[in-house]
Amino acid sequence: MSSHEKSTASDAEEPSALERRSADLVTRLLKVGIDGLGPFDSAAKVAKAARADHPSTESAVHAVVRQHTKLVAGNGFVTGLGGLFTLPVSLPANVFGFHVLAVRAVAAIAELRGYDTTKPEVRSAVLLTLVGADATDVLKSAGLPTGGRLVGLVTSRVPRPVLMLVNKGVGFRLIAKFGTQGLLRLPQRALPVVGGAVGAGLDTVMFRRITKNAEKALPPLTGGAAQAVEGSA
Repeated sequence: MSSHEKSTASDAEEPSALERRSADLVTRLLKVGIDGLGPFDSAAKVAKAARADHPSTESAVHAVVRQHTKLVAGNGFVTGLGGLFTLPVSLPANVFGFHVLAVRAVAAIAELRGYDTTKPEVRSAVLLTLVGADATDVLKSAGLPTGGRLVGLVTSRVPRPVLMLVNKGVGFRLIAKFGTQGLLRLPQRALPVVGGAVGAGLDTVMFRRITKNAEKALPPLTGGAAQAVEGSA
């Protein structure tokens, strides 16, 4: 093989900048959003605290959603206060912070309903709730069944390379959405203070959409489904 052919083959194997960004984003969302970092509690710890304070699983789920709705609104408000001059810094911080909170909320809901968020399949399912209807396309691209709820994914033994494809697909879509959100929010968030109120409102609507999707896609594990999860561990 000539040096030119070797160089071409090496370039083909080298991940693109978009792939590296996607992988880094997914890694950070899972690490911070599910496992926690420093004072930012893990999803399992959030779920445990909610369970201790509420008599039923569903009341604990609702408490987690309420808690994180306030955090999301606060994040959107604070990062929008500075207006146009702070947007280059505040908007990326807002978008990342939003998705970290969304991941933790969904993962806490999953924990409360009997899922083990240390399992790769469950972690991928949590990520899929972030992209809404695009989850079907992500699953299809990875060669997985697209019908039914995400519970089908978490009760199966999915090869790690396939889960990596799922996570990569979510990462690609989130990065694309980051850009779209930035363009859509720019006019409304250009004004100081007003931008904060707009950011809080938009983030709250988006967050509730994600959690409603998660509550439907990840129902409480009972009977055979719970046994399947235990068997696949």
